[in-house]
Formats: sequence, structure tokens, C-alpha cells
Amino acid sequence: MDAFGETVNFIWEVADVLRGDFKPPDYETVVLPFTVLRRFDCVLEASKPAVLAAAEGLSGGDAEADHRALLDASGAPFYNRCPDDLDRLAGLAPADLPARLHAYVAGFDPEARRVLDRFGLDDTIDLLAQKRLLAPVVRRFAAFDLYPPGRAPDGRRTVDNHEMGYIFEELIRKFKEQSGAAGEHFTPREVVRLMVDLLFCEDPPRPGATLFDPACGTGGMLSAAEERAAELRTSVRVFGQEINDASFAISLADAVLRGRGADSVRRGNSLTADGFVGERFDYGVSNPPYGVSWKKIRAPIVAEARRGGGRFDAGLPRVSDGSLLFLQHMLSKTRAPEDGGSRIAVIFAGSPLFTGAPGTGESEIRRWIIENDWLEAVIALPPGLFYNTAIRTYVWLVCNRKRPRRRHKIQLIDATDLCARMSRSLGDKRQHMTPEHIAEVVRLYRGFAPGVRVRIFDAAAFGFRRVNVERPLRLSFVVDAAARARVEALPAFRRLAGEPDGAQQQAAIRAALAALPDERWRDHARFAPVFDRALAAAGVKPNARLRRALLLTIGERDPDAAPCLTRAGLPEPDPQLRDTEDVPLDEPIGAFLAREVLPHAADAWAEPEKARVGYQIPFDRIFHTWSDPRPVAEIEAELRALEAEAAALLAEVLPAAGEG
Repeated sequence: MDAFGETVNFIWEVADVLRGDFKPPDYETVVLPFTVLRRFDCVLEASKPAVLAAAEGLSGGDAEADHRALLDASGAPFYNRCPDDLDRLAGLAPADLPARLHAYVAGFDPEARRVLDRFGLDDTIDLLAQKRLLAPVVRRFAAFDLYPPGRAPDGRRTVDNHEMGYIFEELIRKFKEQSGAAGEHFTPREVVRLMVDLLFCEDPPRPGATLFDPACGTGGMLSAAEERAAELRTSVRVFGQEINDASFAISLADAVLRGRGADSVRRGNSLTADGFVGERFDYGVSNPPYGVSWKKIRAPIVAEARRGGGRFDAGLPRVSDGSLLFLQHMLSKTRAPEDGGSRIAVIFAGSPLFTGAPGTGESEIRRWIIENDWLEAVIALPPGLFYNTAIRTYVWLVCNRKRPRRRHKIQLIDATDLCARMSRSLGDKRQHMTPEHIAEVVRLYRGFAPGVRVRIFDAAAFGFRRVNVERPLRLSFVVDAAARARVEALPAFRRLAGEPDGAQQQAAIRAALAALPDERWRDHARFAPVFDRALAAAGVKPNARLRRALLLTIGERDPDAAPCLTRAGLPEPDPQLRDTEDVPLDEPIGAFLAREVLPHAADAWAEPEKARVGYQIPFDRIFHTWSDPRPVAEIEAELRALEAEAAALLAEVLPAAGEG
């Protein structure tokens, strides 16, 4: 990791050459494509003579045969037919460099060219030449050792694909910080390895199985899946989609370097421009953006949801966080269980576990997943694992072909302490998971046994019905000066002044109130007829809405009063006393009320017909460990000790201040 940091720092120093001629947000338009170019250059250096010799012997008649011959000579997934390389170009005079460098870039095969074109490298070369910076930039990059293992000259440093991924991600992180847009969360390689191991540990991929990442970033998850499958003596074909231009170009470069083919990674927003329409995959793995608004793409997503039969039928989350949109998209890519089914590992922040009241988008999406018995496990990751965020993160394992023992069960694993402190931080990344930590999480998952770090629940345990608990409205009535003042301030009463004969109605109501005796009624059923007779005697009959408003204004809440009754003779609910209770799905509402509510409010009742079903996973509450509060005497003794210490310090300082 120290060598990695050294390489990043060397590359980052190119910014010193660009400073003044480029704005900091534009540094990446130079540094990233030249880093990729140097990596390509290092991969091909050892086989350059063989490729040039093969190129001289080509017939030129069969383009496909010529292409295969050059690939064979290269020994890599791509080649370059130009005699130059960066070392040779670095020694050219500045005037000769632009044309020769353009020719070198043009010498790459079509797939490698596609990567470099995505970066706009030819335009960058011309811009650097115009600013007289091309020669120093080429010399800097020609000095970087980015050789893959097995292709480096003696004494030169090698960089494997994992470390190359770290280099790209750390560079992008630095660029985002420079531009003030540090909001993307790159996935550490050990977290990727954990996710892939969790996917494969009980279900190793059959040869040729497919894996998909709809927000693949620089391609780290795809590469880790390939490598882990190879370790398991099988293979997996990987595919990804990415919206960010720089990340897409790097993932494209990684695909070419690994021989996957450039078409395995596609550009665009997975939510609005699905690059793999109609395709299904055996596995899904992703760290989609979380806590990110989808307001800009709201219209097409809402339209798809309203049409029905699409990816977002389960519900739409709050517009401020599109995490669960990505999960719905991934689920749309699963194979049917009868075709083998699919498994998904996805990283989320905490909010998708619990945000959203029953009936809202998030809750309905959770309900859809859990009631279909797709959620297999949730793993809480240690804090401080990610480069650019310190928020809590969780791995969700979703599967539509659960093993028998896992059916209708959900496993929760608390892995928050399975980590080690890094000797040197990388951005916000201060901790890492060792292979031993990863193995322990996988062991806990496979063991599927309750313990200190593991809880296992019936899936229905996370569902509940949110019911309104009502209490009767109890009012007492006394028509005194205060009550009459409240009536005068009542908006419905004041609006009468603007209506025909409204002033006369106001006067009649005042007269009716003045005629009522100054005594207290604690029963709405007794007071209402007296009030109506007084209004009739005064010559006014207000409409039902105004009459009700007058009664509620005159009345004052009184716990000792009789309940107000509706026309049907039922207790009228008091909105101010209304509460909600979450009743577990597996418990009758009446039994819950009898146990939890009626002992405290004997006149309460519920309205089951208005109950709404919701699903939440209160992960932190489940794993919360209660600790008894410290004894008061112990706290008091500690405070006295601190006071004595503070007094001693003051005694040392004050005499010295006096002497000054």
C-alpha cells in the first residue's frame, strides 16, 4: 500500500506541470487518459518486437486473420503496430512530438482505440501541444512503472490489476475533491471480495455464468468476481454499465486489458437508459450511489412506474435517495427460479432498511422483496471502510432461489467490529477488513446459527400493521366571557360579516350565547340541545359546519367529561389524542391493544380497517446491547475529582498571572 501511495503521488505531481494552464477540475482530462496510455504501453513493451515482426509478415488480405496474428504476437488482449512507445517519444523534440504521438495512439487495435477515444485523447494531445506542455507530460508518464506482473523489465516495479484499480480510484477521488464534488463512494477491494465471496460461497458459479453491475464505476467489482471465480476453478462472464465518463473509460480500459471485450461495459444511466434490455444474469453485485437525488431523472422513472409492467412497479422511493431504484432494476435482471434463479449482493446506507412509513415507496419496496422471500441476509459493515464517506453501510444479499433452510428466514450479521486500523488513511478510509475478517463473516453467513453477531428471524417478523389508536373527544361547556371571546375570533364566525344577512346572524349568535346560563355542562349530549334552543330563540339556524365549529370553540377538553357522540351514537375521536401503534403481523390487533394500550387508556379503540402494512428492519435496535447506568455515587466521585484537578490547575496559573 505504501508503494501504491507513492505511485499515486508521482502521477499526481503531473498537476504541477498543468497548474496555471488548466483549472484543477480539468486535471483529470489529462492525467487519467495518460495513465491509461502508460498502462497500455507497459503491458505491450515486452512483446513490441514480436508484434512489429508479425506486422511485417501480414498478407493484408484477411483483416480478421491479421488481427488474430497480431494478438497472438502481443500475448495481450490488444496490440499496437506503431514502432514507437512512450520511452522513445519522450526523447523527441517538442516540435516532432504531436504527430508521432498521434501516430502511436492510432497504432492501437480498435478496442484499445475505443478506450482512448472515450477519453478524447487526441484532442488532449493537441491542447497540450498548443500550451507547450505535451513534452513534459509525456516525459513524466514515460517514467512511471505501471508494468503488470510478468511483463516488467528486471528491476522495474510491477502493478497488478487490484492496485491499478486503487490508483485510478484514488486519482478520481483527488480530482473530485479538487472540484468540490466529493460525493462518490468507491468500493474498497476487500469489501468487493467480501461481497463476491458471499455470493459464491454456497453457490459457486458454473462455467460461463454471468454477473452484472449496473453502476460499475471503474470496474472493480467485475474484476474481483472474475478473479474469485478463477480461484474457484471456474469462470464468470461479467458485464457492467456506468454513467460517469471518467469511470466508464477506466472500466472500459480494464475490460480491454483483461480481454473481456469493450462491449461488456456500456455507457449510460441504468435507470433511464438500460444498456442490457431484456438480458438476464446469474449474479448481480453493485455499490450504487446512495443518498443521491434522482430528481433530474424523475419524469421517465415515474412514467415507467405508471405504465406498469416495468421495473418500478413495487414503488418509488423518496426523490432524495434512489438506492432502492437500483435494487429494483437489478431484480428485473434476475433469472426465473425455474431457470436457475439469481443472487444479488448490493451495498446500501442505513436508510433503505427503515425509512418510509407504511404505504410509502420505500416500505412497499421492502414489502415486495420480503413477501416474495427474496431477502436472504443483511450484513452491517465496519465504519471507516470507504474512501469518501464515513456513513454506516450494509450488504444486502437477495436471492430468488433460497436454499431450503433459508426459506422465509432473514439473517442479520453484525460485522461492525471485524476490521483493523490502517497504518495510513486513504481519504476517509481508516480501516480495512483482512482476509481473516472476510473469512469470519463468510463463516457466520454459512453457519446460519444465532449468536452474538448473528440473529435469524422469520421474514414476517419485520412486517407490521400501523393502526390509528383513537380516544374519545371529551368536552365541557361553559359560556363565559372567555368562550364568547373565542367565538368572536373564530374564522367561520368572522366570515359571516361578508355574507348577506351575515351581520344579523352574528348578532343573533351573540344573543343566543348571552342567553345561556353561566354554568358548566360536562356532557355534549346535554349541552347541544340547550345550545340549539338558544339559537332558535334568537332567530338563527347556522349550517351544520358552523354549528359544529361553534360547539368545538365553546367546548374545552376535559378528561372528566362524558365522551362526545356521533349521530350514530359512537364515540367521536379526538384528533389531539390520536396515536399510532405498530402491531406485528403475527399478532391480532385486539390482543395487542389489550396488552399494550388499554391498561393505560381504557377508553381507547383502534380502526383495523384503516391499518396499513409496512416493513422495516431495525438493525441497530436488534443488536443494541443494554448497559446499566453508572451508579450516582461513582459519577459524583468522578466529578469531585475533576473539580479538584481543575482547582489545582487554576492555582498554578493564577499566581503566575499575578506576577506578570
